[in-house]
Amino acid sequence: MIFQSKALREGTLCGARTAGTRRTIRMDETDRTYMQAALEEASKAYAVGEVPIGAVVVHRGEIIGRGHNRRETWKDPTAHAEILAIQEACRRLGGWRLTESTLYVTIEPCAMCAGAIVLARIPRLVYGAKDPKAGAVDSVFDLVRRKELNHRVDVTSGVLEEECRAVIQRFFRELRSRD
Repeated sequence: MIFQSKALREGTLCGARTAGTRRTIRMDETDRTYMQAALEEASKAYAVGEVPIGAVVVHRGEIIGRGHNRRETWKDPTAHAEILAIQEACRRLGGWRLTESTLYVTIEPCAMCAGAIVLARIPRLVYGAKDPKAGAVDSVFDLVRRKELNHRVDVTSGVLEEECRAVIQRFFRELRSRD
């Protein structure tokens, strides 16, 4: 299942959020490529009835961690896409510090995942769509750029936002129609 908008196909300008300021920029092709990989992970979650959120960790141009939600499947409230991608990346690198890495995730991270991003020392986060109910980067509060912490994260939001939002909205619309 591939989610791609007309804006992506044509490479048109889009709104993106970088380091807390809203500005219109041309999406970086690299960011689009890796966000597409995160969307592919979200499709895996969707296919098994999980909330379709996907994540990938990229280190020096290589995907070293992938994850998609598995909370229902594993009966584990911590089995979020970001956590699973971070865990795989740490295993691949043989350590817990993911410096020189970027985490791409389809939906704004929750408080648990934002905390894990900070603790893993990930320097950059790229996410697609906001989570107005649980987002802990821009929407509800900001855990990744707090000056009180010893590590802060550069944030880019809005990459393939339309596609990321569409897949999760479709999932919940279908879920509600079954009830």
